[in-house]
Amino acid sequence: MDTQPFHRQEKGKRGPKVETPRAECSPGSGPSQQLHLGAAAFLAGAGFVLAVVAGCCFRVAPRKTDFRIQVERLDLRQDGLTIKGQKGEEAFKLAFQSGILDLKSCSEGGRTLTCTGTDKGKINFVIRTDEPKGVGRCYSLSWGEFAADTVVEHKMFWGDAHWYGGCEMSVQHWPIRLPGSQEPMPFVTSDVYSFRNSFGGILERYWLSSKAAAIKINDSVPFHLGFNATERSLVFQARYKDSPYKPPLGQQPFPELSYRVCIGSDVTSIHKYMAQSYFKKPMKVPSEKMFTLPIWSTWAMYKKEIDQDKLLEFSRTIRKHHFKYSHIEIDDMYMQNYGDFDFDPLKFPHVTEMFEELKKDGFDVTLWMHPFVHADSPNFEVGIKRQLFVTEPTGTLPAVVEWWNGVGAILDFTNPSARDWFQSHLRQLSSKYHISSFKFDAGETCYLPDQFSSFQPLLDPSTWSRQYAEMAAPFYELAEVRVGYRSQDIACFVRIIDRDSIWGHELGLKSLIPTVLTIGLLGYPFILPDMIGGNFFPNKTDGAVEIPDRELYIRWLELSAFMPSMQFSIPPWLYDREVVDIALKFTRLHEALVRGLAEEGLDLKRDQCFPEREDEAPAGKSSLEAFLPAVGGGGGHSNATMLV
Repeated sequence: MDTQPFHRQEKGKRGPKVETPRAECSPGSGPSQQLHLGAAAFLAGAGFVLAVVAGCCFRVAPRKTDFRIQVERLDLRQDGLTIKGQKGEEAFKLAFQSGILDLKSCSEGGRTLTCTGTDKGKINFVIRTDEPKGVGRCYSLSWGEFAADTVVEHKMFWGDAHWYGGCEMSVQHWPIRLPGSQEPMPFVTSDVYSFRNSFGGILERYWLSSKAAAIKINDSVPFHLGFNATERSLVFQARYKDSPYKPPLGQQPFPELSYRVCIGSDVTSIHKYMAQSYFKKPMKVPSEKMFTLPIWSTWAMYKKEIDQDKLLEFSRTIRKHHFKYSHIEIDDMYMQNYGDFDFDPLKFPHVTEMFEELKKDGFDVTLWMHPFVHADSPNFEVGIKRQLFVTEPTGTLPAVVEWWNGVGAILDFTNPSARDWFQSHLRQLSSKYHISSFKFDAGETCYLPDQFSSFQPLLDPSTWSRQYAEMAAPFYELAEVRVGYRSQDIACFVRIIDRDSIWGHELGLKSLIPTVLTIGLLGYPFILPDMIGGNFFPNKTDGAVEIPDRELYIRWLELSAFMPSMQFSIPPWLYDREVVDIALKFTRLHEALVRGLAEEGLDLKRDQCFPEREDEAPAGKSSLEAFLPAVGGGGGHSNATMLV
């Protein structure tokens, strides 16, 4: 198809940082296609197929007026731009907040449009177009400033489209519902259980719309995100001033906002293209048991009061009620001090014998781990001597950080020596007690100090979260992490943040489906939906304070059967025989579903539960409403679609 050429770009001008899609990914390649057990993907990976926009492709010659430049389906104005879909409808709309573009400064060459000025001064604004085969059309945009301490800001308007993706949040909906307004803040990983207004620990700079538009912010951008529910807009901002981001060594802190917008004919194909371009595939697959059989955690049941007698009683009662098990997970405070790598001898006086009994009964065991070391642990002094910790800015003393269990130093996983030291202790534990793997807690950037020094400079703080997940990768078979940032290739299960024992969308049961779907959309196929019934803190629990509400627990249990993995802590036998029978029924159903998918193999090219077009759904229902599994009746919570 003919393309109207642009004028050649002027020499000597700084070129844009255009993030090039990875070329090595292709449908069906790599071990992740063997998922079979990637039952993980059976719900999480593709529940997002909504309305499709189809249309013919057209081009028009660039046309410059006093107020706009039109080329192909892009309409560039002084104050922003719009991109049309294949039927001519508005698919993407953007407003420039950093200045009024001087269209007289724009020149065209080939598939590149370059502008050099605004009402505020000199800039480097570039738009490049490309047409990936069989996808549609993509636009790579870059706005760079030539002054330090400036801000580049663009506002994206949603219009009447639905949008998906971004990150885990404390209040999660599907599609995204903006909670009021928020000034742009660093788009970095955080603990949304402790810091409710932050962005979550699983996060990617990627969004997808129901109008088959997708946007990926480049990794090099010092990216801040804001939003406004009244305007239905997201605010994209690049800045270094008052920000945790750092410019590359030797470069001036000139901010540049660069991203790629792709418009396709349908949601499925455009998301498939973006995922293959920007998300790496996992190179391995976790143990089959983590998909098929429930995990049993000590946390919600015993909290920090876990000891040897309680653990053995827990394991015996699991077997007494004829439940199967992937493994049993020993959570917080089995050690004497935070930072130790052994059991508290007072709480666990006969550790070797305890593990022999668990092994005899067929239990694999995993242990809770974290990156913090307290001053009362012998490893605190070791870490100082061996320079294993994140330090204060001068690099001489360990930085002291506050986390939910107190104050301590934090291991610097940008330092290979710290990573190797930590992993070696985990392997020693594994060898000594036949520990199968670990639950890796924390890892978010909110637990780094405001000012600090690390072995490798962190230009983007979320890189630390990825390096924490990379540290966990060798233990992948039964491991879980709760952070994800550009780490889709790591084959550990990704656990969603803790849930409260409540019905609502703020970390309650109603947030479960939206969170799992969002994480799946961001390219993470192995998703652990945390514990059935929630964390059970009495001040954050609906119903009686003794145990989570019975109806809530049953609905949570039934819904979890359709998730990639199941995890218990509050056990069914705390209720009554009927709840035990329901739990046995749905754990068996889950196992049968997953094994069936494993035997048949999953076609990851297209979701098996949702129609490809909205008009394939039954009359009166969206595809999401029509195909999400119902979870039973009672109490106004009878349909899973009420939980989205």
